[in-house]
Amino acid sequence: MALRQFILVIYYLICYNMSTSKNSILKIYASSTDKIGFDLLYEHLVILAKQKGIAGVTVYRGIMGFGLSNNQIETSRFWELTEKLPVVIEMIDKTEILTDFYNLIESDLLKLPKGCLVTIHPIEIKLQKTGKKTNS
Repeated sequence: MALRQFILVIYYLICYNMSTSKNSILKIYASSTDKIGFDLLYEHLVILAKQKGIAGVTVYRGIMGFGLSNNQIETSRFWELTEKLPVVIEMIDKTEILTDFYNLIESDLLKLPKGCLVTIHPIEIKLQKTGKKTNS
């Protein structure tokens, strides 16, 4: 019985933390060759996120990976003309804003011929400092 109570307490803490977290990180795992219409998926999402006022977006390109949509290991090789590599599109903002943004793009992601993975996690921002432009 103690184990069951422990699990319920942990479950409650996780759910409570997610629902009360002010900021989150939205991650979309896909391929560098995935497209929405004629646009590369990651370019489309970055431009759309900028238009919708998302606080920050970064795209990371992996050097090697595989996933459920393609069990073949994809890797970067200098002799290949086209590189099909994993990418992670990472967005940070308020949880509510990211949830609304995901709801906006979900139908496009579901139409992708290959798969993708989307996660959202609560985060604690320790420092958010803007830089000053210098005249050089």
